[in-house]
Amino acid sequence: MDGRLKNRVAVVTGAAAGLGKAAALRLASEGATVEILDLNDGSAVVSEIGASGGAANSIVCDCADEAQIANAVKEIEERHGRIDILVNNAGILSGRKPWHELSKEEVARFVNINYLGYFLVTKAFYPLILKSQTPRVIMVASRTYFLANPGQMAYVASKGAVMGMTRVLAKEMGEQGIPVNAVMPGMVATPGTTQHSQDEAFNRVMGNQAIKKRVQPEHLAGLIAFLASDDAELITGQMILCDGGGYLH
Repeated sequence: MDGRLKNRVAVVTGAAAGLGKAAALRLASEGATVEILDLNDGSAVVSEIGASGGAANSIVCDCADEAQIANAVKEIEERHGRIDILVNNAGILSGRKPWHELSKEEVARFVNINYLGYFLVTKAFYPLILKSQTPRVIMVASRTYFLANPGQMAYVASKGAVMGMTRVLAKEMGEQGIPVNAVMPGMVATPGTTQHSQDEAFNRVMGNQAIKKRVQPEHLAGLIAFLASDDAELITGQMILCDGGGYLH
């Protein structure tokens, strides 16, 4: 499939559904061959991409498990020899629970999956990223870090750590010419989000936006595709919001 990402290999974690799926579909539509890593089977997304003329593969992988990540890296290296785009998206969302009711184990779970998972995946794929002529690393963070929503301390802390990692990696990977950025969606109706929020909550958030339009997964996917393209070659270390102007900073 032709497009501005033709002949590039993209790895998208957590792409069997939600934001990751939208990113995988968009990257494939722009010509990238997409490798889906997800705890769940991503074959339906692979089929959808194939039906549109794109190319994709799916690997069932716990993106917080070093051994499973290593196996996925080996498989992708055998298939492509390199990767050009890494989108760290796999993670968990939180409901509402006061900080003083959180257990050590609950906080550790968010940090382990939402932050350490990104670290482990990035570290494991780093040798394949170095083989790319057009490398990109993109983290899916959260604007919740800025909003500091009560009851979401563990989630906010884990996503704040992702933003810190993004800034440091941008400095360190900059020596190899690798842009590293974080994208932050507004409230999006994904399967994970709708478990905890009803239409009234989505409408309330939309009402606070400058542009009164509900944020869709495809909006964030468009931003990810831009950051993966040649047009974003010198954009790095940035935290870019895609929320219709809900939070202006």
